[in-house]
This record gives sequence, C-alpha cells and structure tokens, in this order.
Amino acid sequence: MNSNHYILCSVLVLFIFPAYSLQKDTPVEKINSDIVIRTAQRTLDISVQLVKQTIEFTVENTGTSAVNKFLFTVDPSFEKKVTFVSGSDQSGASLDVDKVNVVEYPGKTFWLLKLKEAIKPKQQSKINVLSILMYTLKPFPSSIALNEEQFVQFTGNHYVYSPYKILKQKTVVETGTRKIESYSKLMPTSLQQSDGKITYGPYAEQSPFTENSLTVHYSNNSPFLSVPHLDRLIEVSHWGNIAVEENIELVNTGARLKGPFSRVDSIKGNSISKFTTFLPAAAYNVYYRDEIGNVSTSSLKVFQDTVELNIRPRFPLFGGWRTSYILGYNVPSYEYLYSLGDQFKLKMRIVDHVFDNMIIDEAVVKIILPERSYDIELSTPFPVTRLDDESYYSYLDAQGRPVVVLKMTNIVENHIQDFELNYKFSKVTMIFEPLLVCLVLFIVFICAIIYFHADFTISSNDEEVETVEEQVKEDSSKPKRNVKSIGKMKRT
Repeated sequence: MNSNHYILCSVLVLFIFPAYSLQKDTPVEKINSDIVIRTAQRTLDISVQLVKQTIEFTVENTGTSAVNKFLFTVDPSFEKKVTFVSGSDQSGASLDVDKVNVVEYPGKTFWLLKLKEAIKPKQQSKINVLSILMYTLKPFPSSIALNEEQFVQFTGNHYVYSPYKILKQKTVVETGTRKIESYSKLMPTSLQQSDGKITYGPYAEQSPFTENSLTVHYSNNSPFLSVPHLDRLIEVSHWGNIAVEENIELVNTGARLKGPFSRVDSIKGNSISKFTTFLPAAAYNVYYRDEIGNVSTSSLKVFQDTVELNIRPRFPLFGGWRTSYILGYNVPSYEYLYSLGDQFKLKMRIVDHVFDNMIIDEAVVKIILPERSYDIELSTPFPVTRLDDESYYSYLDAQGRPVVVLKMTNIVENHIQDFELNYKFSKVTMIFEPLLVCLVLFIVFICAIIYFHADFTISSNDEEVETVEEQVKEDSSKPKRNVKSIGKMKRT
C-alpha cells in the first residue's frame, strides 16, 4: 500500500511540475474559433536587409462572449528569423505583446496581443501588427565581381499565415527598385515597374495556416551590414559622469567579392565605405579608434536632439569582409541618474544606434555601479538574459564595484529602448575615498617632514669630529708605549 502510494505521488510530481514550469515560463493559450478575419492588408518591405511585414487585420467576433486576445504567428521558415513583433489597435495605441505556446500546436511560436478594449459579440475591430525579419534576403548570386550589381532573392508566402480563417486578403511587396529579374505569380498578380511594387490578390477565403511559396529576385544595393558581437560598458559615477564604451565587430553579409580588388574601382563597387551612428544629445568627449589607433577620417556633428558621428573605416567593406572598432563617450549623470535619499535609479538606453537598419547578432552589456551598492533590481523593456554579476576594481577600490551583466541576441533599431536599474547606495560612503586620499597624503607629508628635519648623523660639529679622531689615534698608540716599557724592565 505504501509503495503504491509512493509510486502514484512520484507520477503526479513528474506530470504536474513540468506543466507548472511550462506555464510559468511561457503562457499557454488556445486558438479562439470565434475570431474571423474579415480582411487582411499586408505590406512586405524588402528594400533593405531587414524585411518589415506590416499587416492590418479587420477582426470580427462571431461568438457570444467578448474577445480581448489575438494570436499572431509567422510562416514556419520565418520563426527563427523574427526579431521584433509589435501591435497597435485602431486608435493607434500600443498593445502588450507576449510570446506564448498554443496547446493545439506544440513547438510552434505564437505571439499574444492583449487588446485594450475587448471586441464585443458580432462586432469588428482593427489590429495592426508589425514583425521584423532578419537574414531573410539571400544574395543571388552569392558572389560578384567588383563592379557587378548585387541581386538578392526573397522567399515567402503568397497568403497571410494566420491561425484564423481569413475571408479576404491582399499583399503588396515593396522592392524599392525597378530592376526586378523575376517574381512568382499567383493570379491575380500585378507589377508596378515604376514604383517597384508587386501586388498579390485580393484572394478569397483561405483556411488557417495556408501556405503558397512566393519568390522575388531583384536588385538590392543597400548596405548588408551586421554586428556579430557587441560589448557595451556603462560605468556609473556619483561624481557627475557616466562613461560609455562599445567594442563593435562589423561584417558585410552581402554577396562576397570575387576576383581582384582595386582601390580606384572600389568607389563604384558594391561596398560599404561609411555609415552614420547616432549618439545621445548629451554625449561629449567622443572617441573612435580601431586596433591601429584613432581614425581621423570620422567626423562629428552636434544637433539639438542627437550627436551624429559619421564613421569611415580604414578600408571599404566588401561582401564577407569584416572590421572592428571602439566607440566611447561620456554623458552627465544628471541626465540619466535619479535619486531619492539612498535609493538610485539609472534609466538609459540598453543599446545605442549603430547604423540604419542595424542587425546585432549578440550584445553583452555590463553596467558598473559605484562600490558598496546593494539591493540591485533590473527592469528591461524586453526579455534579456541576465548573467552572473561580476566585480570590477578601479582606483582606491577595496571590495570591488558590482557589475550587472546582460546578454541579448537578434537586436534591431526597435530594441533601442530604456532600461531601469534600481539600487541603494549610502551617500556617506562617498567620503571614504577622499578620506583615504587625505590619509595617504598626510602620511607622505609626515614622512617628508621627518626626513628633511631630523638629523641622522653622529655629530654635526666638525671640530668635535677632529677631536674624536685625535683621541682615537692617541688610544691606538698606547699599546706600543706599554710594550717598550716592559722591554726596559726586562733588561734591568
């Protein structure tokens, strides 16, 4: 009886706890069959390296109860390439978006949009969804000569991929060029050569999760630039300054260069010779250098709302070429650091703008707080991985400064948002380091005074020294006299 009871409890633990962990980490939802999409207007912007998919859904609630949730998903081939998803309602207000699991489709990625106003039965509402895809455009051909034009190929879906039934839909593909080599046709399909737009549809009713391959082969000479790794260091000082330094790696992910390289011909070739970085408006003491040293070809422009840094690498970046550099600047702490008693809040960008339509594969952010900070709490605008805290030792540090370490992947411009870091710090401890400096200087000055004013010689009078020397000479001659007197006595 006891053994059976033990086995039953073990089985329950094995089944209940994993289910609890799954719900705790990723919420589980169900597809609401009462939701029907009346119309879906989709725009695919494939003019740059990031593919931006914008869909306007007209949603109808055919059920008898109000609906306050909407599920969104993408084609299976795009699941690992989605880097950002956002939503808004018909008034333009942003909606909360969470990644969830769906019971009917385990292992498939869904996003849940929480509506601010529930859709009443037999009513309609509009929902706008923006999704950004990375590494979706493939250079075709994969390698080109110096003066050849770059062509890329996009592969997608003629239909809007959705868990709900769609009654009517249309897709517009924006290539940003007139040079379209080929494109798939699913009638009705039309091409506007002057605008570089391809219109698919309107299509009639389609069941959920309908797929039909769409391909477009066209010219695209926009920069295909990405950051494989970025290290961002933020050092907070309560003496009025915050220092920021970034170590950035760059690679051109476009068509690889084949054949010889010519510096003269590279001006006309498909290469990246410069790009623009935007820094905070309060940034000063900006520096930009690589492994060799300072790069003097860069230029800085200060505007009212931003600081624009035009960066020119030492050599143009062709397909497959890479480089790295260090960018740093300072900002006044009163712009980003707030305090109330012993409580402090740091609020600033989790990552800076590197270049337009940027892709950052991996970013590690380290935030160095003042020594003796405690009760550290972090709040980020999107999910990140917090690694183990570290310690950093600088001048006059005794126990080290706490370092908060974050790790992020697949970062784009839409992720340039503020994080909040709350911590406590006793302002009394700020006098420790000045007191330590004063103590060291006091000891040094005391030692100097003793050294210069104390007399470590046996005697400072020259006459006394001569007298002592004469006495020593006389004492040294006395034994000889005694020896002579002893000899005389023996003779007598």
